Amino acid sequence: MIDLFIKGGPVMYPLLACSILALTVIIERILFWIREDLHRDQALVDNVLELCRLGNWEEVRKKVQGSKDYVVRILVSGILHREFSMGKAMETAAADEIQRMRRYLVILDTMITIAPLLGIFGTVTGIIASFELLGAGGIQNPQAVTAGIAQALITTAAGLAIAIPSVFAYNHFNGRAERAALAVEKYATSLEIVYDKLKQKPSEGGED
Repeated sequence: MIDLFIKGGPVMYPLLACSILALTVIIERILFWIREDLHRDQALVDNVLELCRLGNWEEVRKKVQGSKDYVVRILVSGILHREFSMGKAMETAAADEIQRMRRYLVILDTMITIAPLLGIFGTVTGIIASFELLGAGGIQNPQAVTAGIAQALITTAAGLAIAIPSVFAYNHFNGRAERAALAVEKYATSLEIVYDKLKQKPSEGGED
């Protein structure tokens, strides 16, 4: 690997930096989603919605203490602002959570674009060097010419080797964030419906 790295020429150094950045982001996001999955508590979410249906706000406050479930945090934000603007409060909280889920993905997206371009740049410089040697020495020194071609192929392969797994990782993490956003929207809408029904109960009783 070291021999290939050296043969790849100077472009391999920025490619190495790209690979380190991409790998760091991928590992960080994997650990992030593992933590989020461990903190998810579907039973608590359902329990909170049921308590809200009954209007038992004090019990909700007790139940959600210490919870790290992002859905619960968003619902709590809406509950705390139920007298003013429940929907807007949850919308703001959800935006913060989704931004947290998509953190560093812009770096991964940049590496997906930059790595192949650096590989192509290495290809071009390697071929130029080969033609320069070919023009200077003809075919008397074929090893020097093939070294330039090897440099071109190595940098191209390195750029693709960084970009391809990064694309899969980016799409996976982006998909996780999208699915989380849909789950948040589902439960936030459920809470708004439950609260609207709860507010209508006194007026319905008065009509009877």
